[in-house]
Amino acid sequence: MAENNGDNNNSHTIPKKITTSTKWNFNLPIGVFFKDARHVFKWDSLGKEILGMALPAALAVAADPIASLIDTAFIGHIGPVELAAAGVSIALFNQASRITIFPLVSITTSFVAEEDTVANMKLKAANHVNDDMEKGVPTKLEQHKENDDDDDDDDSETENNNNDNNVVSKLDKITKVKKGKRQIASASTALIFGIILGLVQAIFLMFGARTLLGVMGVKHDSPMLGPAEKYLVTRSFGAPAVLLTLAMQGIFRGFKDTTTPLYVILLGYSLNVALDPLLIFVCHLGIRGAAIAHVLSQYLMALVLFLILMRKVNLLPPSLKDLQFGRFLKNGGFLLARVIAVTFCVTLAASLAARLGATPMAAFQTCLQVWLTSSLLADGLAVSIQAILACAFAEKDYQKATAAANRVLQMSFVLGVGLTFLVGIGLYFGAGIFTRDVNVLHLIRIGLPFVAATQPLNSLSFVFDGVNFGASDFAYSAYSLALVAVASITALFTLSKSHGFVGIWIALTIYMGLRMFAGIWRMGTGTGPWRFLRVPFAA
Repeated sequence: MAENNGDNNNSHTIPKKITTSTKWNFNLPIGVFFKDARHVFKWDSLGKEILGMALPAALAVAADPIASLIDTAFIGHIGPVELAAAGVSIALFNQASRITIFPLVSITTSFVAEEDTVANMKLKAANHVNDDMEKGVPTKLEQHKENDDDDDDDDSETENNNNDNNVVSKLDKITKVKKGKRQIASASTALIFGIILGLVQAIFLMFGARTLLGVMGVKHDSPMLGPAEKYLVTRSFGAPAVLLTLAMQGIFRGFKDTTTPLYVILLGYSLNVALDPLLIFVCHLGIRGAAIAHVLSQYLMALVLFLILMRKVNLLPPSLKDLQFGRFLKNGGFLLARVIAVTFCVTLAASLAARLGATPMAAFQTCLQVWLTSSLLADGLAVSIQAILACAFAEKDYQKATAAANRVLQMSFVLGVGLTFLVGIGLYFGAGIFTRDVNVLHLIRIGLPFVAATQPLNSLSFVFDGVNFGASDFAYSAYSLALVAVASITALFTLSKSHGFVGIWIALTIYMGLRMFAGIWRMGTGTGPWRFLRVPFAA
């Protein structure tokens, strides 16, 4: 449950609720982003809460590409054909997974955080009543009865006893819930969706593997087709485990626990790395052995997370009515549209680069991977702010919502500036790691200023996603990204035609800038869930 900072001496202290007598202030609250900027590095309770979630989440995000890199290194020792085949299959599998994973995890985190916070608020209120009864303090019901029935002491005493018995009975039930497992219906719903989506994805990839590989450019007479199909079909058996694991990660994030998933992920990928040489070389399974190692690691992660979750949550809801299928489908549809818009922009940029030739495409792919991978570090901050805001909005703790959003956005800007120098220097001197081709290196250095300079834009854009999801502003996130995609696609076609390689990167800079602007606009104008920013808080 979100910590209530309104009762301490925090410098961000403002009232949690807005009084109805307060007059509206129609000045735009754009200055809210600069509020208390001097506290961006302050190691207070809010800073500890944010970084305590962000660091494990960032490490968990980084674990997957690192494991994939090691996996690729082992496959590379089989042969160049197998390495290329695995590359195509992994890209296809990840693309299919991204469409289902992102909406599921994002919605689960917000819904679980909200539901858990509301349950904790009710429990705290019940415990307060229980404490009053133990201290002999009359309940409101008792006081009301004493005032109304002073002339009928016998009847009043009987009714009050009955009412006290009812209160005690309810408190006993709440105490049992407190001592037992959490009852979080959205957690059960997320697991059901994870299993269903995982099975659908597995069937889709298994039976459509050859066709999908053809779409990716692997022709029927290509030597890559055989090993690519083996890897993709085998890897598809792990799709249910992947979706289920990610759904459970979303549940733990909703509980503000990013450490447990990190440990389980490290355990799973350690098994993956250990099994790779055993299955590939010792058991002579080749590229299929690499896929089996990955599948086994995914099921291990799913099993361990499930066993841990069973100890915390009652995964069987009281009834089907408690499951939130409609709410998941509605908001999942919004985020699905958003994911498609984002994916299409990046995929189109790669396609336009490929049309320029092999050399520009090689340089673009290198710059793109560095551009996206470095920006993923901001995902840890996005995860933390989503969970914190979901709890704060459920509590109507506007003080914490504002303070937390400001702090994380300021942190993300500082992170982006740091990445600008790190990526710029690293890519300038380390581009030779990726290629020895002089022409490719020349184009990488041309793209380097865009890759480095846009890091603050990228960091803020990703964190604004967490802000929107934490405020359950899924519709705005989808509609705004659709408009951003339209403008960005237009820029990509226009600028790539007139300025080639540089034009593509200018268009991608516009794309990330518009994403950041969409986030600034929502909170900076005090609209949607942030409308309270346009109301002065009562002193």
